[in-house]
Amino acid sequence: MSVPSKARNRPKMIRWNPEGDYPQIDNSAYIDLTAVIIGKVSIGNNVFVGPTAVIRADEPGSSIIIKDNCNVQDRVIIHALEGSSVLIEESSSLAHGCIIHGPCKIGKNCFVGFGSVVFKAEIGDGVCIKHLAVVERVDIIPERIIESHCLVNCEEDARDLRYADKKTKAFMEKVIKANLSLVKGYKHGGNEHG
Repeated sequence: MSVPSKARNRPKMIRWNPEGDYPQIDNSAYIDLTAVIIGKVSIGNNVFVGPTAVIRADEPGSSIIIKDNCNVQDRVIIHALEGSSVLIEESSSLAHGCIIHGPCKIGKNCFVGFGSVVFKAEIGDGVCIKHLAVVERVDIIPERIIESHCLVNCEEDARDLRYADKKTKAFMEKVIKANLSLVKGYKHGGNEHG
């Protein structure tokens, strides 16, 4: 297989998967030099990918899409099982050390807190998952809050979640703005990569 010249100039942290898929990264995204991105991954406009994040679509038939204005912070892991996908919709924040494991979908304007795990779940738009929570095998309707340390793994748990208040929504917007500012700062500061 011939390696395109653009790919030859990339560091080894961004690489092909065994099926020959190579990450597609928009030029406006900021990818930290220590982030690992493998395989059939699509990263949109103004996305921030922080230090030691791992975004891996290397199992057969797996894919990951991260849409515009998202942030994938330090030590986040995004991985998709064989034949599955992960979709992160626009303007969502994945905070330090969380794990997003496919198959799953994170809606627009969501926040996934420090150390939280999302697996085999569909998260509606505007959902705030606080720190160290686990969301597994369930769909969460839009604009709900999952409190820190909660396990949500059945429809009954999901139905009982309260709606996000103004303070929570303002916090999530602030995180997006801060990370968009980081993208701009890193790209214009000469530290760009990806």
